[in-house]
Amino acid sequence: MTVWTWQYEGYEPAEERLRESLCTLGNGYFATRGALSECAADDVHYPGTYVAGCYNRLTSHVASRRVENEDMVNLPNWLPLRFRLAGQQWLTPDTGSVLAHRQVLHLSSGVLERRTRYGLDGGRTLTVRQQRLVHMGDPHLAALRTEFTAEGGAVELEVEAALDGGVTNGGVARYRNLDGHHLTHVHTGTHAPDTVWLRCRTRTSDIRIGLAGRLTADAPVVTEHPFPRAVQSLRLDLAPDRTVTVDKTVALHTSRDPAISDPLQAAIDRVRQAPGFDALLAGHRTAWRLLWRRADLEIPGEAGRVLRLHLFHVLQTLSPHTADLDVGVPARGLTGEAYRGHVFWDELFVLPYLNLHFPEVSRALLHYRHRRLDRARAAARSIGRRGALYPWQSGSDGREESQLVHLNPRSGRWLPDHSRLQRHVGSAVAYNVWQYCEASGDAEFLHTKGAEMLLQIARFWADSADYDETLGRHRIRGVVGPDEYHDAYPGAKEPGLDDNAYTNVTAAWVLTRTLELLRALPEPRRLELVERTELDVGELERWEEVSRTLHVPFHDDVISQFQGYGDLAELDWDGYRKRYGDIRRLDRILEAEGDTVNRYRASKQADVLMLGYLFAPAELHGVFRRLGHRLDEDTWRRTVDYYLARTSHGSTLSGLVHGWVLARTRRAEAWAFCHETLRSDIADVQGGTTGEGIHLGAMAGTLDLVQRGLTGLETRHGALWLDPVPLPQLTSYGFAIRYQGHWGVRLRLEHGLLEITVPPSDRSPIDIRLPDRAVCLQPGETGRLVVGE
Repeated sequence: MTVWTWQYEGYEPAEERLRESLCTLGNGYFATRGALSECAADDVHYPGTYVAGCYNRLTSHVASRRVENEDMVNLPNWLPLRFRLAGQQWLTPDTGSVLAHRQVLHLSSGVLERRTRYGLDGGRTLTVRQQRLVHMGDPHLAALRTEFTAEGGAVELEVEAALDGGVTNGGVARYRNLDGHHLTHVHTGTHAPDTVWLRCRTRTSDIRIGLAGRLTADAPVVTEHPFPRAVQSLRLDLAPDRTVTVDKTVALHTSRDPAISDPLQAAIDRVRQAPGFDALLAGHRTAWRLLWRRADLEIPGEAGRVLRLHLFHVLQTLSPHTADLDVGVPARGLTGEAYRGHVFWDELFVLPYLNLHFPEVSRALLHYRHRRLDRARAAARSIGRRGALYPWQSGSDGREESQLVHLNPRSGRWLPDHSRLQRHVGSAVAYNVWQYCEASGDAEFLHTKGAEMLLQIARFWADSADYDETLGRHRIRGVVGPDEYHDAYPGAKEPGLDDNAYTNVTAAWVLTRTLELLRALPEPRRLELVERTELDVGELERWEEVSRTLHVPFHDDVISQFQGYGDLAELDWDGYRKRYGDIRRLDRILEAEGDTVNRYRASKQADVLMLGYLFAPAELHGVFRRLGHRLDEDTWRRTVDYYLARTSHGSTLSGLVHGWVLARTRRAEAWAFCHETLRSDIADVQGGTTGEGIHLGAMAGTLDLVQRGLTGLETRHGALWLDPVPLPQLTSYGFAIRYQGHWGVRLRLEHGLLEITVPPSDRSPIDIRLPDRAVCLQPGETGRLVVGE
């Protein structure tokens, strides 16, 4: 097995959902799960196709209340291609005799290959080989080549290909009480003897969908239209040891696409003009080769193989095609229906990687946030605040999509959901704006849309802070931090916590950065912004004051997660691990026992320690210094140790953050957390969640851990800052980045030697800053620097 393939041997029904997620193929516009073409949706299999940004809103009746949810829609299934011996039942791995089965994901070319050998009567066998692609060059095309080979005797085979409009959103068991019927007005038809079509629309968002399929085979094709499917059938006479090929090519468009009038006609025209499978495959491979050239990481061993799989999923969810779309970062990519396809704060973990490879994609993702700035301002007004309040969960139009109730599968109870109080997502948007502009040098975006977002987010934080005379400090009350376990004080009638350290420190950072930006803006632009937003001197003075006086609680010489955290009870961690084994979802365990995690010093995931993920030590110390606190290395080390011992890692992001924080403090145990994050999806460490969709933030975060975490790479003040962290498990690695107009700046670290190559161009030289020296590299130069242990 090479580092460029990901493969599975044997057919294991219990693993199918996991394999389908990990073998999803996509191109940034749409993606299709890696389900077998002959298998329909059931308890084992779940074929799903998703277009980026295609949502629909429905109302369901759950727990005696009306619940409204917006979902990323499972679109008509283009995959179906099933087969059987004439007059017998359809063959699938669940109904037939499987002699051998192999599934291989070719990462270098974006091709999913499967080979299944079925045992037939009379000692005969049928081998089915398929190659599948979702075209990376033309984002509206996909293709499936199926090769049938009979052995031990002739076989008369019936083959049926279909476009299926009878799909629902049913990929997540705990959502099945919710209405998942998003498609309506399904119609099918025939365009040509080899081409059928299907059109439909979403029920409330009224997105029109057009799908066209072309079937190519050396046999007559018969077309039928049993509602809601378009079916093409043919008969194949398989002589022994002779391979017969059937090619299926499809085109997909929606009414959200630019430069079309009708999605159905666009799909028909595209599939009619599409070349044959071999030419499609050649163009697809070329597109992937160019992507890998810009993005590949050189990491040895098993870690490198997993990181390449992670990069593959990032690239096919957020490819250069994404730059033309109005979409955010769905937390599970385009691989499944968990979290209903919503956009959280995961761009905080994704954009730092994209900024240094595909800045045009980062810019597009930030445009998604800017287009919803007015909606965020309306959300702030609805709670009596000025500025912009971005939602914890976002979808099509930027309103808050967080659920009001959620199901605890362990107890079977529907419970109030207060996750919308995670108002720190605004700080994540501001952080992403700043990081993107530092890496890309995009002053135009920073001075226009970026400045507008920063200003309104800063305004919200300043208006949310109230002054406490007793403390002599400003406080932000009634929020939920990244931890998510704690949403209220024990016994409190109202949800929310006061002075979450992460929320307050990042709010202070946003205020500080926005003040700096306003001072640095060209005067005409600053005057425009001030007049348009009615920003006055008094408001700026308040921002300055709040940025220096926000309260950060401490207890036991460590930073408190929130005010009062130190007063909570200690949990019997060993006892719960002994009783339950996996306690990642400790909140569900305690609720099922009639208890609540709000009573305990226990966190789902990194909260305070997120500060060590966002900010390098020097910057973090500076933020605390501005707030009037001295955060020395001993205090931070105690804080890290304190929360390491009290975190259950109920999120795949948690191990990533802990690994990053430990790497920055040069701890040997950093690799254990890094390794856990590398395994999080491939080993499904969260217990079944990967089958509902991969965790895109964790995947991108592992890439960025190598790119920025281990190198200590920062982009600030117009320079590349580097401070490599030696990890014994990873002493050699390399990658190329795109930095402020320089394409393909190559960094390689091997046994204490850092090599930096700047490719020839007409760009300005790059300033490189290390802890003990500064180097200026001209285009075409290579610098070789010895870095200490």
